[in-house]
Amino acid sequence: MDFSLLIVGLFLSYAIIRATLSMFTFGITNNLPPGPKPFPIIGNLHLLGNQPHQSLAKLAKVYGPIMSLKLGQINTVVISSPAATKEILQKQDIAFSSRSIPDALHAQNHYLYSISFMPISSQWRTLRKIMNSGISSGKSLDASGNLRCEKVKELIAYCQKASFSNESVNIGRAAFRTSLNLLSNTVFSKDLMDPYEDSGKEFKELVGNIMIEVGRPNLVDYFPVLRKIDPQGVRRRLDQHFKKILGVFDELINERLGNESKVKHDDVLDVCLKMNQDNPDELSRTQIKMLFLDTFVAGTDTTSSTIEWAMTELLRNPDIMAKAKDEFEKVIGKGNIIKEDEVLKLPYLTCIVKETLRGHPPVPFLLPRKTENELKLNEYTIPKGTQVLVNAWAIGRDPSIWEDSQEFKPERFLSSSIDVRGQDFELIPFGGGRRICPGMPLALRIIPLVLGSLLNNFNWQLDTRIQPNDLDLNERFGITIQKANPLYVVPLPLY
Repeated sequence: MDFSLLIVGLFLSYAIIRATLSMFTFGITNNLPPGPKPFPIIGNLHLLGNQPHQSLAKLAKVYGPIMSLKLGQINTVVISSPAATKEILQKQDIAFSSRSIPDALHAQNHYLYSISFMPISSQWRTLRKIMNSGISSGKSLDASGNLRCEKVKELIAYCQKASFSNESVNIGRAAFRTSLNLLSNTVFSKDLMDPYEDSGKEFKELVGNIMIEVGRPNLVDYFPVLRKIDPQGVRRRLDQHFKKILGVFDELINERLGNESKVKHDDVLDVCLKMNQDNPDELSRTQIKMLFLDTFVAGTDTTSSTIEWAMTELLRNPDIMAKAKDEFEKVIGKGNIIKEDEVLKLPYLTCIVKETLRGHPPVPFLLPRKTENELKLNEYTIPKGTQVLVNAWAIGRDPSIWEDSQEFKPERFLSSSIDVRGQDFELIPFGGGRRICPGMPLALRIIPLVLGSLLNNFNWQLDTRIQPNDLDLNERFGITIQKANPLYVVPLPLY
């Protein structure tokens, strides 16, 4: 027998024993939330399927909005209601603030440095302060408004070039390129992609692959005893992806340090390098690179995916697109690029963004939490070490909350005060509480700006062989929900 197969067999045998014992222990805990009966060894893993967010939404209809599962060795509670989500993200935010760490994030020891996964600590507060002051504060966002306007103009110029030659545009890739250059100018004061060419495919695929690997169901996460052999190779692949991006950041940092005495940029990199020089123990070079890794991976893929989903829904619903265009023409004039201060005058555009985030949240599950102690959640007992998943996708499509929940209807928000900023738990695309997505303020400026400018500067045409009703909404599951098939559309002149 091959030696490696023998080792795998030994680990699997050990995992079976551990899983069986763990399942027995979980079973004797009193007053657990209801849930499907687990099978020996695998527990309820067979119920996840290829689209876990959809599978667990269906199970919640049977077992309720607080549901317990046994995923291999891991005790898991799935939350699928606004009331239970409020309890976790607001009322018991501190008790539920610890993270369950996917094994994939052990690649390059990323979990030790990630602002999204590290414990609440002084280091976490330092990184959060950098994010808030350098990228997400109202003051910094106002100061960088002209930059975003310039990047949107570059996107429109790229689409005009395609329009002249009657070529289609890959909306997701174009939006990704714009989002990436917006971030890279904020952090590094330079573009990372050519804004006027269909460039950046490799970088986009690299970021997309990272999101897929991190979100991929991984046996090691359900059977931690398999960690040493990484049977699906998730951690090994992610290690290579991380190395490539961290190598880019290394080059940019070295370039800045080499020109340190010549030019001051007052960007995020300058702030980080000054902190590193003043107090290396507070912010090391590795921490800087890992912060940038979090920022670029989360801040580009989620934003571009939301814009692509919005364009898809509008092309499937021409009457909604026509209403948006009518609002633009009346408020800012046909063919103009939207300015940030004009978004507040465009309520229907804001409704379109909210409706997109309701039906297509950037992440189907909020990043997993973990209980450090036994806790009470409503009338249920949640054992120590339980993984807690909030199914934002299920909440956004719950028919008991949203009328015609499967339909794309921006009008539902015209007379509603529900917002996406973490205070209304019926709509939580960015999470809530102290762990709320730090990039939310920037995303909420970029998305309507890019989407509105694309709509107001062109008429958009599907391939002649595709009818709006046939435009697919198939999803590719990962940390983010992306379109399984990229959206290609032809920008046509307005006149």
